[in-house]
Formats: sequence, C-alpha cells, structure tokens
Amino acid sequence: MNIDAKRILPIAGAALALAACTNNDGRLDLTQGDPTWGDANRATMAAQVVDPSPEYDTPIPPTSATNAVRAIDAYNEGNVEEVETISTTRAVSGSGPN
Repeated sequence: MNIDAKRILPIAGAALALAACTNNDGRLDLTQGDPTWGDANRATMAAQVVDPSPEYDTPIPPTSATNAVRAIDAYNEGNVEEVETISTTRAVSGSGPN
C-alpha cells in the first residue's frame, strides 16, 4: 500500500488542530460527569411547564350570569358584530416573491 504524504499531512494537521480545541478547564471530571451536561434540555423542559398558580398583574374582571345570558341571546338572535378577519400571509405562486 502506497501512502501519499501530501494527503496524510493536511489531515493529520487538521486532526491536531481540532484536538487542541478541546475544553479541559477542570470542570469535566470523567468519574462524576459534567455538572452542566443537559442544562439546555432541562431549561427547555422547564419553559414548557404551566405554572399551576399563576399571578397576574391585573385581576380577572368580575363576571355575571346576566351579562352571559345577554351575550348568548345576542348571539342566538344574530345581533353580534362581525369579526374583521385579517391575513398575516399572502400566497405567492411562481419561483419567488413578486
């Protein structure tokens, strides 16, 4: 087998350069594991948990059954305001935006 030094030398140099980039500042103890390992995953999971007793800046306004009945009657009779629909996107056909 013929080894071409012109091909091996750049690969070996790149491997040495990458090995020099390793982080070994004392935080990584191979017997205990890295204490920060998985922090990003745990933070993402914690962000997805709903607070069981949230505290709001403004209190929830009081409601009454009378107002609820009026709203239901207005809806059943067709006396409600139409909601204005808006579009946040537009369809574009072809190979790119116009």
